[in-house]
Amino acid sequence: MSGRAATDRVLRGRLGISVNDPGHPTPPGWVRTPLTDIADLGTGHTPSRNHPEYWDGGVPWIGIRDAGAHHGGIINTTAQTITPLGLENSSARLLPKETVCLSRTASVGYVVKMGRDMATSQDFVTWSCSQALDPDFLMSALLAEGDDIRKFGEGSTHTTIYFPAVKAFHLDLPPIAEQRRIVAKLDALTARIARARAELDRVPVLAKRMRERTVRAAFRGQLTTGWRLNQYGTTSKEGATALPYGWTWSSLGELADIKSGLTLGKKRAAEAVLVEVPYLRVANVQRGAVNLDVIKHVAVTQTEIESLRLEIGDMLLNEGGDRDKLGRGWVWEGQIDPCIHQNHVFRARLKNQRNSPYYVSLYANEFGPDYFLENGTQTTNLASISKSKISALPIPVAPVVEQGLIVKSIEAAFARADRLEAEAVRARKLLDRLESAILAKAFRGELVPQNPNDEPAEKLLERIRVEREAAPKPKRGRRAAS
Repeated sequence: MSGRAATDRVLRGRLGISVNDPGHPTPPGWVRTPLTDIADLGTGHTPSRNHPEYWDGGVPWIGIRDAGAHHGGIINTTAQTITPLGLENSSARLLPKETVCLSRTASVGYVVKMGRDMATSQDFVTWSCSQALDPDFLMSALLAEGDDIRKFGEGSTHTTIYFPAVKAFHLDLPPIAEQRRIVAKLDALTARIARARAELDRVPVLAKRMRERTVRAAFRGQLTTGWRLNQYGTTSKEGATALPYGWTWSSLGELADIKSGLTLGKKRAAEAVLVEVPYLRVANVQRGAVNLDVIKHVAVTQTEIESLRLEIGDMLLNEGGDRDKLGRGWVWEGQIDPCIHQNHVFRARLKNQRNSPYYVSLYANEFGPDYFLENGTQTTNLASISKSKISALPIPVAPVVEQGLIVKSIEAAFARADRLEAEAVRARKLLDRLESAILAKAFRGELVPQNPNDEPAEKLLERIRVEREAAPKPKRGRRAAS
């Protein structure tokens, strides 16, 4: 371990860990003390990789990946192990159970507690706690102060917290009994927050299912049963295809004129007059949306503009790209004019303008992917589907009025799903703020009641110091002559 002096930098220590003068008082009965006074500071080492006999033994050896996988928890097993011989022939040490580890290089800030005797790599600093310090309290402080601790790292390429900084760490230390009460309360509250986060994490999946079920119910006629009953006096299905009453099967090619777009890099006559216009690529045409964040331009003739110019209500469907992009698309709403499309995007323009392009696009986005994957072609990196295949996509066509009712029902369900996801995002942010507030209260001494019968931390430290001074010093033996 480095013998350099401790750093003169300052870590404010809003949440327990500080360096030098943090500028705030400690709660009653607490004391701000160097962490090295209440825990043995150490590190690890990597035995030579040139000696296979040093590896794959019975001694767990913590590396950065282990710490990342167990961050904030107890570690009992490691990806790599070393042998007693590896320990003897390196600077690695076998550290006792409940030693707390902080990663200080590569990925700075991982915190774990050893669940058994273990060794570590040199990427860690370790603290083996005395009777004055509960290891879980130290873990909580290190985790709470993680952002500021990471800022103590130096170096732009490989960030490292050096030992002069680590040696200067101070801890706001409560009485040991209060430490344990704080840890118990934090465990209970963080468990509840974790359960709430897990529930909120399910919301996007639930919202997606809500959208899918709504669309599928809509195109089975289940959302407009009442309308058909009022209109026709029946809701029975017709024929072997079992479509709702009044519906009929058609194909995309029968419903719309389908046109491929501009091939980029096309050669033209030298005298051709070219005009730069925006064009849509596969990246612009999403499933259920048109993304115009990045729009590219291309030089084309006026004739090409008139031929490929998009009109409000045109349906866009991707011709190629990754497999999941085949056929995905949405309705053009005239956001840019003029605007054309490249050859990897099909334009479908309804022949009967009374039909709803949103109805057709919603159906194609939900039921089309299986058809597109089955009928498309796949090369090493790209998938594509031909105009003839995309034209043959079968579509159940409801009466025009019913199409509008279906689109409104789906849009309303999608809006509810969007609100549900937005509320979940807001709730996650509130949980983050709540967790921060809980940690702040914990390290201000406000989370649990103080007990006047607790031995003050300062008195405990003084008693430990006296006991250490009174303890017999270990004798140093001479090294046997070789």
